[in-house]
Amino acid sequence: MIKYNRIANNSIQKKQTMFFKKKSEKKSFDKEKLKPVIRASICNGEQTAGFQDIHSGSFEEVMLIRNETDLELFKHEYGIEGTIEKIY
Repeated sequence: MIKYNRIANNSIQKKQTMFFKKKSEKKSFDKEKLKPVIRASICNGEQTAGFQDIHSGSFEEVMLIRNETDLELFKHEYGIEGTIEKIY
């Protein structure tokens, strides 16, 4: 966002203001009940990251994975290290 300020001699000074990025907060999940997985579609290859209930097998979608950067973001947000299992 650009603001314009008048200074003493009536000339205009352009001043840029900066917005601060929202800090990414660490999110958590119940590691005893849920495991992180990537669900991939056989038809079109679409991938979604989320958590699968260990007991019931139900899947909770968290985010769409379009590229490697999205996968790294998902892993960073939830503190996941190593590889994530893919389910089809």
